Amino acid sequence: MTPIVSQCHTKFISQAIEQLRSFCQVNLQSSWLYQESDLIITDVVATDLSHWQPVELNAKEHIVWTGGKKVLWLVQRLVVPQDLQGYPLTGLSLRLALVWWADSAEIYVNGELVLEGDLFDCSPRVLVSQGVTPGEEFIVALRLESPGHCDGALVRSLLVYESTVDNNPDPGFVADELAVMQLYLEKFTPEKLDVLATMVAEVTNRRGTEDTEEEKGLVKSFLSLRQNLIQSDILAPLLKGGWGDQKSKIFLLGHAHLDLAWLWPVSETWNAAQNTFESVLKLQADFPELIFCHSTPALYAWIEEHRPDLFQAIQAQVAAGRWEVVGGMWVEPELNLIAGESIVRQLLYGQRYIQEKFGQLSTIVWVPDSFGFCATLPQFFANAGIEYFVTQKLRWNDTTKFDYGAFWWRSPDGSEVFSLMSAPIGESIDPVKMASSALEWQSQTGLSESLWLPGVGDHGGGPTRDMLETAQRWQKSPVFPDLEFTTAEKYLQQISKGVRSQESGVRSSDSPSFPTWNDELYLEFHRGCYTTHADQKRWNRRCENLLYQAELFATLATVSCGVTYPKAEIEAAWKQVLFQQFHDILPGSSINQVYTDALTQWQQVEQVGTKILQESLFAIASHITPSEPPKPDSLPIFIFNSLNWQRSEVVSVALPTPEEWQIYDTSGKQLVSQSSEPSTLLFFAPEIPPVGYRIFWLSPPSPSSPSSPPSLP
Repeated sequence: MTPIVSQCHTKFISQAIEQLRSFCQVNLQSSWLYQESDLIITDVVATDLSHWQPVELNAKEHIVWTGGKKVLWLVQRLVVPQDLQGYPLTGLSLRLALVWWADSAEIYVNGELVLEGDLFDCSPRVLVSQGVTPGEEFIVALRLESPGHCDGALVRSLLVYESTVDNNPDPGFVADELAVMQLYLEKFTPEKLDVLATMVAEVTNRRGTEDTEEEKGLVKSFLSLRQNLIQSDILAPLLKGGWGDQKSKIFLLGHAHLDLAWLWPVSETWNAAQNTFESVLKLQADFPELIFCHSTPALYAWIEEHRPDLFQAIQAQVAAGRWEVVGGMWVEPELNLIAGESIVRQLLYGQRYIQEKFGQLSTIVWVPDSFGFCATLPQFFANAGIEYFVTQKLRWNDTTKFDYGAFWWRSPDGSEVFSLMSAPIGESIDPVKMASSALEWQSQTGLSESLWLPGVGDHGGGPTRDMLETAQRWQKSPVFPDLEFTTAEKYLQQISKGVRSQESGVRSSDSPSFPTWNDELYLEFHRGCYTTHADQKRWNRRCENLLYQAELFATLATVSCGVTYPKAEIEAAWKQVLFQQFHDILPGSSINQVYTDALTQWQQVEQVGTKILQESLFAIASHITPSEPPKPDSLPIFIFNSLNWQRSEVVSVALPTPEEWQIYDTSGKQLVSQSSEPSTLLFFAPEIPPVGYRIFWLSPPSPSSPSSPPSLP
């Protein structure tokens, strides 16, 4: 437990960090002027701002306006001061850090559109100027459109002045370095927090007294503080790249989670995918170190068909080792509701596509956002060439914290897969968050090499230029872990290497001992996904069963009758089902438009599956020679059993005429039957063999002779 004295010093250090940030950051939330009518930017720039209304902040200090696609314009005139609390601003770059909840956003500086965003690309740092001059003016305007399903909000607006000179960092950078140092000491040597607090106090209390010119004295104070910290013995292990006794490193892997549907229809996803992939390729041209990963072979298949130029560029980056295809499944599916056969198909079609188009199988199942995972998954993975499982979703648990960062996940049959509870997705390059995550990871696993996944997500996006530039800047900080881009596969191979001998099952004594998890991975959240939009669950199971039967009897018809097997039709139908099993479609968490579109897909599968099944059964029946009928004009009835065990069931038969028809077995015994709806007959069909059939006879009544009483089977 951290000593009480350390808690006091922690508070003092935190206050000093906030003071440092105040020298180069300005909160703009209360300074905006607004209009709730839609305008064009030329009118906004030319308008008399005295006619605009000042905003009002709610209790959370958010600017809120009405939902339902309503437009809000925010504007303010910024004038660069000479200094902030004595810290000179000349030559510093200027960024506007924003966080919004809006369906769409446009940011203008001096009438020029500089950035666009949406509900998920919602926390950018907008570059206003590469280097400011005191007295310089900027008119910043925001056009925000509220979501259709709820109110909109501007959550944060912060003006940030930054130094781009490596040996002359700005106070905000020093503040973040100090925050990282504080996290390090709290974790490993809390008793030394008082030493750090004393060093900070000495410098901050001496601020401005070393020079008659206050500005120069302030700059010297910041540099002196940083230099003293760097030279301090208490931080020596950290400055040498070690956290505790180990060399520390944070591996980076660009990522862009892209829901195939959620608060938007599938049709919008294709555009989001193109924009995301094109953005990544452009950034890779400027940042050779950038490695990016993405899942979902279904998405790559669409890009291949509709944007072959883009697909070829992706293939080239995959071959160069700068783009990693991490999806062993066709999509990132819901994995509690779907049948075992669907799990197999997700893996089969996913792996087959990756091998065909990119030359190798994926060793990773990457499902960061699926809503929980059934206990048998490792068995499926082991049979599909999957070595690693990655998610972060159990971080969302609302009751029980999942304590394992890395673990062996074992299914009931004994199959195991090395599993990673990754860092959160959709994050930027935030040094304090990254350091906190790295320390949590080391606490959980004993490993000092962690993985961070920078990139805008949910609606795609991926890494941004600002993220990559910030990473380069922090790579040069002496108090921060080394940063290096890698692939997920390389990282997982590295941390699991030596953990256990795959041949002997014996753990190495000099490597971390990862725990074994022998249960499902239950998400304590999103519980309504098992009941919401029940029609989707019904359609899914109906189509799963239908395609199983269609494929089974199509195979038997091919083998026994020589008919052409409908491979392409079955595969296409299965891929439609697999797509609708995406983790925001099947669980019922999407907008209504998604389910209107999904209904068409389910109906197409039903049509195709029914056609294949009927044609296959007719082909098989046409090659069977039945025994002699019990009566003239009798019609053979073929009852097929698609399951792997014998069944006896009540079946219904459509009658050719509304007469009193009767059912006989092949020995001539009449069976009990019952008229149901007009022209429908029910009867009990006993002992239908597994994956087989029995023949019955449908006979019209004979008026010339009395019928014998029917017998029970």
